[in-house]
Amino acid sequence: MGEKDLMDQEEIYSKVLRAGRRTYFFDVRSTKAGDYYLTITESKKFTHDDGSFHYKKHKIYLYKEDFSAFREIMEEMMDYIIDEKGVEVISERHQKDFKKEENGGMSENGTASGNFTDVSFDDI
Repeated sequence: MGEKDLMDQEEIYSKVLRAGRRTYFFDVRSTKAGDYYLTITESKKFTHDDGSFHYKKHKIYLYKEDFSAFREIMEEMMDYIIDEKGVEVISERHQKDFKKEENGGMSENGTASGNFTDVSFDDI
C-alpha cells in the first residue's frame, strides 16, 4: 500500500477554518488499532520580501481519554474571555482607532497588563 493510500485510510473526517493568515485543520484520524483521535493543525502563511511564501504548521494530538477535560477547560477559557472582554474584537488589526498601551504592556506598578507573547511549539 502506498503512502497516499495510508494517508487516505488514516483520515476519517475533516473540517477547515480559515482565519486571515491562519488556517486551522480539524482531522479525525485512525490509530493502527482502529480507534479514532483528533488532530488540530494551525498553519500560518509567511511572505518573504521577494514575494515567495512558506507555511509554519503546529499540530495538537487529542485522544478520546482527554476529550472531556479538554472540552471543559476550552469552554471555561472561552467563556472567561467573552465575560471579561465581550464578543467585540479589540485589536490594532480590526480597529482603525486602536491605541496601543504605553510602557510596553506594563502597568504603572511594573506588572504585566495582560498582554501575552505569541508562542510557537514545534510539532510533536
